[in-house]
Amino acid sequence: MLEHAAGQPWIYPVLLVFFFIDGFATILPSETAIVGLSALSLHSGEPNLWILGGTALVGAMAGDNMAYMLGRKIGLTRWKWMRRPKVQKMFAWAQYELDKRGAVLIFTARYIPWGRVAVNYVAGQTGFRHRTFFWLDAFACITWVGYSIGIGLLAGQWVHHNPLLGVGIAVAFAVVLGIVVDHALRWWHKYLEKKDVAREAAASSEVKVAEPADLSQKAVAGADLSKPAG
Repeated sequence: MLEHAAGQPWIYPVLLVFFFIDGFATILPSETAIVGLSALSLHSGEPNLWILGGTALVGAMAGDNMAYMLGRKIGLTRWKWMRRPKVQKMFAWAQYELDKRGAVLIFTARYIPWGRVAVNYVAGQTGFRHRTFFWLDAFACITWVGYSIGIGLLAGQWVHHNPLLGVGIAVAFAVVLGIVVDHALRWWHKYLEKKDVAREAAASSEVKVAEPADLSQKAVAGADLSKPAG
């Protein structure tokens, strides 16, 4: 059934909707779909990798921009799932990171399923410039599509005689690699957060040291130095 469906023309519109929904509601495993179909294409030639990549790119970008527009229109508390503690914590993280390094966050968040949804919503809610968001997201989606197809082709080559086994291996490989990438990106962002805290603490201490000197200068400036009593 999977091999038959991969060769049907209707699979591309279905995938388009699939990737679109995944951009603003992480309920569909878009990475699994593109990786598995890429591995299958290696053996059967279907689906066409160029059309698959284009479909994934358009759907992912449309979904991300839909999340951006929803964030701008409805905010971050309209729906019940948005008010869950873990989701609110993710939103807070995204807002902090977006303020500090928006370009880096929009690019890397594409590889973190819940992270990208949170970033897209927060970007819209905080009024992040849409044109800037669009082009950063486009670049992130292009690399994400290439990365996903590459994993499918690489893992699919390990099993030549059984295409479906190749799909299974590709999906399992993608899941493991995705977990590694997810944790690596989260660790990197936490490292950057610690550097920000250390930098702010250093700046705060410098201000406190400078304040007494400033006060003494003000006192001297307000005194009449021509009189012995000051």
